[in-house]
Amino acid sequence: MEYVPAKHLLHRNKSTEWFGTDHTMNIYRGCCHGCLYCDSRSDCYRIEAFDQVRVKTDALRILRDDLARKVQPAFVSMGSMSDPYNPFEKELQLTRHSLELIDAYDCGAAIATKSDLIIRDTDILTSIQAHSPVICKITVTTADDALATGIEPFAPSPSRRLAALERLSGAGLFAGVLLMPVLPFLEDSDEGVLAVVERAAQAGAKFIYPAFGVTMRQGQREYFLDSLERVFPGQGLRERYLRQYGDRYQCVSPRARALWRVFTQACRERGILYDMSAIIRAATLGYGDRQLTFFD
Repeated sequence: MEYVPAKHLLHRNKSTEWFGTDHTMNIYRGCCHGCLYCDSRSDCYRIEAFDQVRVKTDALRILRDDLARKVQPAFVSMGSMSDPYNPFEKELQLTRHSLELIDAYDCGAAIATKSDLIIRDTDILTSIQAHSPVICKITVTTADDALATGIEPFAPSPSRRLAALERLSGAGLFAGVLLMPVLPFLEDSDEGVLAVVERAAQAGAKFIYPAFGVTMRQGQREYFLDSLERVFPGQGLRERYLRQYGDRYQCVSPRARALWRVFTQACRERGILYDMSAIIRAATLGYGDRQLTFFD
């Protein structure tokens, strides 16, 4: 395992619009899930050899010191640049120990992951939720395990992730699905989106937050398009993407409007939240005056 230097672990967010969090933390740098579409590969993030997972040196001490300096308890987002539950976490337990520190300093946590390893930390997440908001965000871009094997080759299958969601929900944690990205021409059918909604509902999801499309930036675009050709040969996906989007960053599915209609109807029928402001309100409800700080 390679270690990289870091001065701070907690970084203040510019706004609290993303799930109400006011700080972001990444203990790991890089990710080995191999997802074809990962925006964190983009040149602007300057992460060389992105598929190699590295750890920030002395991370737990730095995090402890960062938390101790906070006047108000932080609401910490984890998993924005690299999955906090990569395979190395099973042995290193840096995410688990970070959550212990977050708990000790009465802070909240919002975790995004594609790994069912998160269920290992149900005990700590439950302890945190007793005093501060907890949001467990399980990324599921398709309910089709076979399709996911091509798109997210080294991540746990969607079936395993949805089973983890069921465990988290069953433990009383505020948990749901990040339905993003929904890849144009591969995942953007009514049937595919509705399958995720149905499986998430069965698993007890409180919310599903979607993005019907994908992003392509310098560096990540080339990797993504080359990978599409390799994984789905003969389908002309590279040419189709370039014809549809050129060098755009935001690549919205041509079916986005139709997908939004069927998606929102399905969520309303099942009592699942999908609006960000409603998700934040539900996740922070009951935390007294502290709730107001998440919207400053």
